[in-house]
Amino acid sequence: MSGVLIYTEAEAKRNAFAAEKFKTELGVQLVTPDYTGPADFVINRTNQPEVGRRFESRGIRVFNSAKFSALANDKEKCYRFMAQNGIPILPIDYKTVPLVVKPKNGKGGRDVRLITKKEDIPAKNNDLIFQKAASDLGRDLRVWIIGGKIITSILRISKTDFRSNYCLGGEALPYTLSAAEKQKIQHIISLVDGDYYGMDFVFEDGEIIFNELEDTVGARMVYDKTNIDILKLYCNYIKSML
Repeated sequence: MSGVLIYTEAEAKRNAFAAEKFKTELGVQLVTPDYTGPADFVINRTNQPEVGRRFESRGIRVFNSAKFSALANDKEKCYRFMAQNGIPILPIDYKTVPLVVKPKNGKGGRDVRLITKKEDIPAKNNDLIFQKAASDLGRDLRVWIIGGKIITSILRISKTDFRSNYCLGGEALPYTLSAAEKQKIQHIISLVDGDYYGMDFVFEDGEIIFNELEDTVGARMVYDKTNIDILKLYCNYIKSML
């Protein structure tokens, strides 16, 4: 079968290791989001659900699905979906400091701000989320999922920033999930239709609280901190689904 791997040009360069892994394991052709040619399957690494929809309208299998991408790449939509399905989240539309202001479609901690003074709260607009700040700042958990199965989890810690993202210099440590944490995560997995993705949690009084879904989740931490070849596992999963 002939597949295509879709990245923007900038993201293909930034994720050269992953792109090469997909090409080696699956023989896919690397293309940009404007590609309209043939494909038996598509790996959409753009964070753009409309790209997936374009192929799904032709009956082509897309990893991750457009439905999942649409949920993961709109934080407000995702928070409201989780709340409606009984998943605890930190309150949004929050007006009391400390609070976190973040873009609805932001990634990697970019443009996320911690507001500690009421006079610094920016004007409300439709592109931003205003959310209660977690009690345990500078500490969060990422969990990687393939085909509904938890693959690994890593704790991210920063002593210099309220954001603990690895790409921003945070420390990363392998993390053993408790039985209760696994149960929470499996509940969320049962609600979403994802193939390979990340699930991020913040800590509120020591308990994990859902924070976001990562559609085009990175793998750098997994390769740096574990012996898991997670992209190979994902490629094997794709083969099993075709």
